[in-house]
Amino acid sequence: MYFKKTTYKLYFLLCFIFGFSIQSASSQMLIGKPTFSFTQVCASDGFNTYSTTFNFNPTSALEASNQFSVELSDPNGDFSNANTITTLYTSAPGEIMTSPTTVNFSFPETIAGENYALRIRSSAPNITSNASNTFAAYYKLHNSPFTINNMVPTVTFCAGGSYLLTIDNPGSGNNDSPLNYPSLSFKWYKETGPTTSIYVADGPSLSVVEAGTYFVETDYGSCSSNSFSNRVAVDVANSGQVQTSITASLGSVFCPVQGANTLSTSSGNSYKWYKNDIEIIGATSQSYDTTESGVYSVEVNYGGCSAIASIEIESQMFDAEINVDQENILEEDESLYVSISSTANSPEYSWYLNGVQISAMTQDSYDIDIAGNYKVVVTETDGCAASIDFYFKIIKDYDLFPDVDNIPNLISPNNDHINDTWVLPTKYISGTNTQITIYSNRGEIVYQTNEYLNSWPEEDLNLKSVNQVYYYVITTSNNEVKKGSITIIK
Repeated sequence: MYFKKTTYKLYFLLCFIFGFSIQSASSQMLIGKPTFSFTQVCASDGFNTYSTTFNFNPTSALEASNQFSVELSDPNGDFSNANTITTLYTSAPGEIMTSPTTVNFSFPETIAGENYALRIRSSAPNITSNASNTFAAYYKLHNSPFTINNMVPTVTFCAGGSYLLTIDNPGSGNNDSPLNYPSLSFKWYKETGPTTSIYVADGPSLSVVEAGTYFVETDYGSCSSNSFSNRVAVDVANSGQVQTSITASLGSVFCPVQGANTLSTSSGNSYKWYKNDIEIIGATSQSYDTTESGVYSVEVNYGGCSAIASIEIESQMFDAEINVDQENILEEDESLYVSISSTANSPEYSWYLNGVQISAMTQDSYDIDIAGNYKVVVTETDGCAASIDFYFKIIKDYDLFPDVDNIPNLISPNNDHINDTWVLPTKYISGTNTQITIYSNRGEIVYQTNEYLNSWPEEDLNLKSVNQVYYYVITTSNNEVKKGSITIIK
């Protein structure tokens, strides 16, 4: 009995000493403060790989299952709230057994602050290092120029009022608006010189109350980026009229083949546009599109005050004329002399008949004796490199009552003056007291006359199929009867 009690006491003593030894070894392991070579973090989609180095001692204190983690504080360098700590890296069990060691990691897209810190944690034993030195860290979700005020560079508001500048979302063209990223914040600046500016406010918009040139940047703290806006010059108008400006999207001298030249002025309550001092009816928007030369003016009303601006626009488009009508009828043996005159530099001419280019015709004039639909393209090859198209038609005059031998069973009413109507032999037309009756494929009478003038169909038949069939009955004065079908080619 005495031996058994002594054995139990010895067993508990050994367990206590063993447990104390483990705890003592654990408490003696230390993890040094993590270090790194970067001074700030400016991460982006194009670069987000960073590293930190740390020491731990003794290495013998590590258990085989141990994992090291790199933890990120909140933006103020605080680790006291577990919900605001982010784990950037965790090693595999037993992966790191030597000291010092360096690990790589990436930052989350949500980082935005000037005082982040790192610390290292081990799992077995459960030890945490001191916090690292603090550093600024931002993830540049948006990193390209964007627009404000719809790219209108100048605005005016009445004295005593204000003007709201806003980031465009989405804006015009291919504008990449940072408002697509709700987590971002913005800082507005006012220029104080060609290369200097002062901070004025935060937010996606700015209520301007004094004249100046303003712009906004996405707030990435001490990190530089390409996420900034265009400049907008804001003027304050006193009572009466003040001078503002007009901008031209293609410049004051432009080539119309680029498209319309968009004239824009500052934002106001209402607008009136003028060309050569004559009001342009219906031009009451902030911008006006034109392809013509002239002196353009705009009157902008701001509510209690107004502004007037003018700009002279020169269109480099050449002038050209053709000497024939759009439709020309020729007698059987006649020809038509067609001539093009233009102010184009080094012009080239392309002629087309029924949509097919006539390779032999490259001059500015021709005698034409072939019926058809024509197009002439005049191209300026030196300067604006623009083109003007002319269209005209030549129709050969023909006998409305030709002496044909047979009754046709096929017509194509497409207004090309070739087989457009149902032309009968002269013994059946007007003056012969012959009755002409035409039926639809349903047996309905669609045409009937005793004075046929080779004119059917006289109007659009509203064909329901590509090749629609009609039926005819021709009854002469002596009761001779002819029957058959007519196919209409659509």
